[in-house]
Amino acid sequence: MNTKPLIEYFNRHLPLDEEEQSVVKNVFKERKIKKRQFILQEGDVSKFNTFILEGCFKMYMIDNNGKAHNLQFAIENWWIGDIGSFQSEKPSKLYIEALENSIILQIKKEDQLKLFVDYPKFNRIFRVFTENALVSTQQRVLQNISSTAEERYLDFLERYPYFFNRISNVQIASYLGVTPEFLSTIRKKLVKS
Repeated sequence: MNTKPLIEYFNRHLPLDEEEQSVVKNVFKERKIKKRQFILQEGDVSKFNTFILEGCFKMYMIDNNGKAHNLQFAIENWWIGDIGSFQSEKPSKLYIEALENSIILQIKKEDQLKLFVDYPKFNRIFRVFTENALVSTQQRVLQNISSTAEERYLDFLERYPYFFNRISNVQIASYLGVTPEFLSTIRKKLVKS
């Protein structure tokens, strides 16, 4: 099992000693996920926190009309999960699906909580991780209520240039809250200007 990228991720926040690195190898489990395979579906309780070693995922919900709304994309060295379901142990309203063949590392909630108690450094690292996710979510909400679709698209291009060869325009349009046709119009307009 390759835990090196995860240990490097943790070390960027707070360096781990040998014992802490060893415990990471023991509590995280590696899984290989095929393209279009789910690691979470609506109605399931989220039992794992997931770190991506290889691949790309999307997290989305399906509304009452059957339309999918992308909430997050995640690639190598990113985390993905339904934190609400994970914390509350209530059924999720979200889906997490692999967009590519992927390899992930997962930790169970009870193992994560034990890690926090036995090795407080992880509590601080995960707190920072959660705070960063909250900041990102707030920025996205603010942008959605105060920016045009074109501004949201340009911001997406600037923030996430590495997604464009990995995610279809249909997926990007769903994330931005526009139709694929409207995104195409925006892209054509930007090419002309």
